[in-house]
Amino acid sequence: MLDVAVVREDPWSADADWETLAARATTAAIERTPQGEWIAHTTAIEVAVRLTTDDEVRMLNRQYRGKDKSTNVLSFPMIQPDLLDTVTLNSDDGEVLLGDIVLAHGVCAAEAHDKGVSIEHHATHLIVHGVLHLLGHDHGDDSEAAAMEELERDALASLGIADPYSVCED
Repeated sequence: MLDVAVVREDPWSADADWETLAARATTAAIERTPQGEWIAHTTAIEVAVRLTTDDEVRMLNRQYRGKDKSTNVLSFPMIQPDLLDTVTLNSDDGEVLLGDIVLAHGVCAAEAHDKGVSIEHHATHLIVHGVLHLLGHDHGDDSEAAAMEELERDALASLGIADPYSVCED
């Protein structure tokens, strides 16, 4: 069972259904990994998504990654990758906190504009990306990046969202 909690702050739109968007993105990402069985498991897999400002993301990026700049998405996994396969077996209270994902509004909005997509579509992509990080995926080298991007493409396609990595030539 999946439990996705969203905290939205201004300037993120109050009109969008961020809870549903985040739950769909999280589900699509997890389903494409070896942890896909978690979706139907009785253990509650919890993911927190925070939609906040560039300033807050910059502060978090500086504090936790030593990078004094804002970025589009940060992921804070709560489970070591080598323990992912057994977390549903070792939950004392039937709940597992997978981790937190934080999105910066200004960076996301600018990237969405540059890509010619809605901020909701771009945020969906970034949540999928963040969930994959929570599950131990990375893009540190070309091989890892290609594998992670393929998972993202597949998850987004299942949600009706075009390939965010395609290069369009005019």
